[in-house]
Amino acid sequence: MPLTKEPDPRERDVFTADLPPGEPDRGHRTHRKWSTRRIAAALVATAILVAAVAALVDVIAVRAGRPAAAWRRHLADELATRPVDDVWMLTGAAVAAAVGVWLIVLALTPGQRRWLPLRSPADCPRLRAFLARDGAADLLRDAAMRVPGVGAAHVRVGRHRIKARADVRFRDPRRVKDDLTAVLDEERDRLALARPPRIVVRVRQRTD
Repeated sequence: MPLTKEPDPRERDVFTADLPPGEPDRGHRTHRKWSTRRIAAALVATAILVAAVAALVDVIAVRAGRPAAAWRRHLADELATRPVDDVWMLTGAAVAAAVGVWLIVLALTPGQRRWLPLRSPADCPRLRAFLARDGAADLLRDAAMRVPGVGAAHVRVGRHRIKARADVRFRDPRRVKDDLTAVLDEERDRLALARPPRIVVRVRQRTD
């Protein structure tokens, strides 16, 4: 089972995947894994660093008796002369607002959507474990292919729903759907997910 441990030492709650089947309510629950946001942090830090260095160099040059840089004089003139309802002012404000909202969303959301948190057993609440969505989908697809009558299956695992589509080669499609739903329910419970998604099954008869 593809698992990953949470490397952040600041996280106190840890979770494991080794849960006895049939006891879904005895373990501790956890939230999604938080992303370190390395790319976003690097972009923001680089932009701030470039702007700060450029402003500092220009201020030092002015203090040394040199004229201010052309870009700073042009920026000051534009900000002083352009009206508030100017299209460039509105565009700049919209871009700044969008970047601000993006940074707030990154700060308040965990990210790492491809990892599903697992429950921890009651006797070991300081372990954390996560299951990749692709790995969960592969396990559920393998279970679906073991149902008699299923010729092909496709499973997609989301945070709230597991969507399964199957091609029925023989047997009554309604009976195959009932069996497939039961098998997927059992396999989902064996994964020990902290928040088990709801299963949606669709089948279609294939005669070719």
